[in-house]
Amino acid sequence: MRRIVRLLLGIFAGAITSSDLWAQSADDRPNVVLIMTDDAGYGDFGRYGARDVRTPNIDGMARDGVRLTDFYANGATCTPTRAGLISGRYQQRYQLEAPLGAQAEKDHERGLPVTGRSLPQLLRNRGYTTALVGKWHLGWTSEFTPAAHGFEYFFGFKSGFIDYYQHTAGSDSPLKADLFENDKAVEVPGYMTDLITDRSVRFIEQNASRPFFIDVAYNAPHWPYQRPNQPSTARDNGRHLGPLDSATSTRADYVAMLEHVDAGVGRILAVLDRLDLRRKTIVIFTNDNGGEWLSHGGPLFHHKSSVWEGGIRVPAIVRWPGQIPAGSVSAQLGMTMDLTASILAAAGAVVPAETKLDGINLFPVLTGKAPQVERTLFWRVTGARSQRTVRAGDWKLIFDDGRPLLFNLRTDIGERNNVIGQHPDNARRLRALLDGWQAAVDGEAKTVGTP
Repeated sequence: MRRIVRLLLGIFAGAITSSDLWAQSADDRPNVVLIMTDDAGYGDFGRYGARDVRTPNIDGMARDGVRLTDFYANGATCTPTRAGLISGRYQQRYQLEAPLGAQAEKDHERGLPVTGRSLPQLLRNRGYTTALVGKWHLGWTSEFTPAAHGFEYFFGFKSGFIDYYQHTAGSDSPLKADLFENDKAVEVPGYMTDLITDRSVRFIEQNASRPFFIDVAYNAPHWPYQRPNQPSTARDNGRHLGPLDSATSTRADYVAMLEHVDAGVGRILAVLDRLDLRRKTIVIFTNDNGGEWLSHGGPLFHHKSSVWEGGIRVPAIVRWPGQIPAGSVSAQLGMTMDLTASILAAAGAVVPAETKLDGINLFPVLTGKAPQVERTLFWRVTGARSQRTVRAGDWKLIFDDGRPLLFNLRTDIGERNNVIGQHPDNARRLRALLDGWQAAVDGEAKTVGTP
């Protein structure tokens, strides 16, 4: 019986990674709008339990599509997750495990290596027009630009964060002013969330007659916590104020920023309806990592920069009318890089074998054409407090600064009951998987060298 189960899982996994399961002709190619917020908490959206934030447009996507409960970011911070999205692989393979700029000048010449097999490039090869509007954070120099990775159009910024009104970069960046249209520095007045929405709507309008892919990378609600429509009263002046600073930012500031993003999402969805593109367009909403100190993680423990659930589990909603059942909920275990594989499969893109995607196509599961697939996923945070973790099924083993802890997430989503003493065999099994993964990604990273 076990052999039969393993065989069936292999068949389904093969189907899920096959790009020819979906679009077979130019007419079948769906548009793709991928919307990613920055540093929001798992519990900061209505459909994920928020009580003080109104997100009717994002919630409406869940009503019209599927809400994933067990979806994760590739990393606990921004650069790692974005590297996982663009490459479709574990970012550790490229030595991108921390936000670029964290090591100051050493980071300013680094970035995600160009392979010619990125998500936007493979879609472009398939006849898509491609755009990134918003945050990049995968390299500042010419060899690491969005254009080098296959984005035909770029409007946004290259750093980890900027002033929402002045568009100036923080101390982690080699730039002072950080707003670009393609590779040209520009000055465009306006609140950054509005500029991202405006340019996204314009791109969709201009490309409605051909297949398009747009990565809408909002920087909100990442600090500085500057509210919309209040340029003269943004009290942090572009600085990161923490909870112990005097006259610090508030949850109300954060909520206003997040609700403004939701209004922008509503404008993007509205233009798809106005242009009769709803049924031809996959819309995906997610977040890049756990939230900062003003966020709410719902039942999850900890925040951004950690491999505890609050640092890596994120909202994910997918709307694809006519394919994904409206109002469905899925506990399928997934990760940012699965979106890469899923989008490529839906587009019918040719994925060369040397791409070696780590993610899988989730659409057969989300559309109800295949049962849930068992997954084993890995994370690692390096730095002053090193952490690494593996989740296999319901079990999660964490090494927090060297200390092993074991949790069953199905019964203990808040990671409060360490059961390693009751299940040492499980812990040893997961440690072996984690050690094997580390050896594999680190071995490949040595061949890449420091980007």
